[in-house]
Parts: sequence; C-alpha cells; structure tokens
Amino acid sequence: MKLCRYGKPGYEKPGMIDDEGKLRDLSKIVDNLGPNEISPRGLKVLTRLKAESLPLVNGNPRCGVPYVGIGKFIAIGLNYSDHAKEAGLPIPSEPIVFMKATTCISGPSDDVIQPKNSTKLDWEIELGVVIGTQARYVDEASALNHVAGYCIVNDVSERAFQMATTQWDKGKGFDTAGPIGPWLVTTDEIRDPQTLGMALEVNGTRMQTGNTRTMVFSVAKIISHVSHYMTLLPGDIIATGTPPGVGSAKKPPVFFKAGDSLSCTYQGIGTLVNPVVGSVPAGSR
Repeated sequence: MKLCRYGKPGYEKPGMIDDEGKLRDLSKIVDNLGPNEISPRGLKVLTRLKAESLPLVNGNPRCGVPYVGIGKFIAIGLNYSDHAKEAGLPIPSEPIVFMKATTCISGPSDDVIQPKNSTKLDWEIELGVVIGTQARYVDEASALNHVAGYCIVNDVSERAFQMATTQWDKGKGFDTAGPIGPWLVTTDEIRDPQTLGMALEVNGTRMQTGNTRTMVFSVAKIISHVSHYMTLLPGDIIATGTPPGVGSAKKPPVFFKAGDSLSCTYQGIGTLVNPVVGSVPAGSR
C-alpha cells in the first residue's frame, strides 16, 4: 500500500494511492494516519480495502507528511562508503547516530526555507524507515519485523551551521530541513530495502545517484543497533544515510539557494519535489 495525507497544512485527510497512481480518500475509514493506523493491526485493516472502492479525490491537492506522530527523527551519518570517501572521512566502525528536530519535518512538495545567515545549503537523499511496532534490544534477524514501511527523506543540511561545532544539530534541524514523503510505502511492496535505486536533481541536473545495496550498515543492522540505545516506538523514523554527490564534496563546492528546486526519487516509492524560498519573517510560516 501507499498511504498519504492530503490537503492544506493542518487540515490533511488520510489517503491511499491506487494501482493507477490515483489518490483515494480514506477519511471514512480512519480519521488520520498515525501510530495506531501504521501498527500491524491498523495496517491489517487497511490491507483488506480495495483501493478502487474508495472515493476518488479530484484535482491535484497538496500531499503533506504521510503520517502523524513522529516522536523521534533519527538519522545515520556516513552510511555509504563512497560518501565517506568524498567527505574525506573514514568508514564508520558502527552507525553514526544523530537526531533531527521534529520541527524540521515538512511535506513532499512544501517549500524548503533558506534560513537567515545561511551560506552553504546542501542536499542528501535518504531512505526513510518508519517504525510500526516497539523495538527494544532487537536482533538484526528480526529487526525488519518492526518496520511499517518506507518513504523518502531529504536530509537538508546547512554545512556552515553543521561544521561550526562538533554537534550537527543546528545544521540538520532547522525549520523545513526534513521533507518526508511522498507517501508511506508498506513492507508488502518493499520486501528488501537493500535493492533500491535513488537519484537527486537540483534544477533538473543530476547530483546524486545511488543504490541502498551499497550501504555500510543495512536497514536491519541500523534498527537493531539503535534499539540497543533507545526504544523505538511506532511512528519513529530513521533516515539511513546518503550516497555520494552532496554539494559540499564537489570541486568546487556547489550549494543550493532560494529559487532552486530539489527533486528526490526512490525506486518503488516515488518523488519529492521541494522548491527553495528565502527566509520568512518570524510567525509567518
């Protein structure tokens, strides 16, 4: 299944994408898409539905973040060996875990807002792993049983902010630095997350190309590792790292700015297209 939320910000309705790529309304079945709906029990109810029996949504409404209730936005750094190489850093001996602020989360077509005093905005296409059942001290063999599905994450980064100190938070967690979507693709459609191709373009020019098979640490390994240090709860999302091609590693470096457009595509999932706009006055977002 492909599950989504559509409508104006703050007024989204739950939806489902049918086999023809058309948007169907789920609001008479569930009030929203959150931790309960993406749990095994909730997904079992939704899988019984025939998408073609649901009301067709007319027009081309905005799609929002695919589900609500993201308690933790976890990310993994340097998880592709060729990305570590281009960054001039050693391949990690264990997953590098950091957090993105949940206030940075935005939808798959929402604006990326260039923060004030930003000079080095960069892109990072990543596979997002959505947790469906609580995971604590799980082993690698059973880790994928805790996954509800997958989506695309653009781990937008401000490199000047990020590298100002040893902590990455302010360079990774500013408002709109975490577009997610375009929908949540459940595990029945993606049985092996280590076979997915991906590509990122800026203004139509290819910047990143990769495949999840080249991850240093697999999705299962990441879930198991993180679950030994923090309990993963339904709705938590993990961004699993980016392949080579980030702007800061190009020679000379290339950064994006207001007026640009970022496009992230993942095999079997879909595409995010986020316009970039200049900073806005406080309280106007």
